Amino acid sequence: MTRTMRVLGLAAVCVGLLTTTACQIPVPASPTTSQGSTVITSEYSTLDAAGVDRIRTDKRAKLDMSSGTLQKSAVRVSEDSYGPEINTQNSGKIDLTIVGPSGEIRAQTDRIRFKTTDARPDFTEVTYFLTADSAEGFAALIRDGVEKYGIDADDAERWISANGKDSSAKSEYSLTSGKSTGLEVNYDLRFDGSKETQVIIVHVTPAS
Repeated sequence: MTRTMRVLGLAAVCVGLLTTTACQIPVPASPTTSQGSTVITSEYSTLDAAGVDRIRTDKRAKLDMSSGTLQKSAVRVSEDSYGPEINTQNSGKIDLTIVGPSGEIRAQTDRIRFKTTDARPDFTEVTYFLTADSAEGFAALIRDGVEKYGIDADDAERWISANGKDSSAKSEYSLTSGKSTGLEVNYDLRFDGSKETQVIIVHVTPAS
């Protein structure tokens, strides 16, 4: 055997060894998931059927309006959707958080509504309800809104002075909105001193 043939033979053996070694390198298997499984990757709530069920079960809802609006696509509903009404009056209150551009709105509520049209990609308003079982509790809710959301303090105190201690008073009054969270927060007061439960309808909209 010539020297050239021996060199070629050794090269072939080396190539074969390298090929064999390469074939033996383990390749990690691709992760598998069950068909149809859903992985929750966001802290924010969705408003599709599964998301609403979770809100009702967990009694927690967190909405992202940090951009100033609540986009339908972000909560997994179609652009022609009007959004759900979430009512838990018979099962307890929801801990609601709305994240605004410069602060958070937090409340305990048993009714959440959404306002829009079938031609808009976003919701023009999120509405929720606060309740109190006394005039004092009602005034405390109002002052809480003044402190947290920048609702006009003078307007609030004038209303409390005129109506808050009169058991025969009836009033429907919209306080001057606050914008300290970067969203417009309006307290729509529905007070009837003869009733056991007093209601504030809170309207949250993009700040103008």
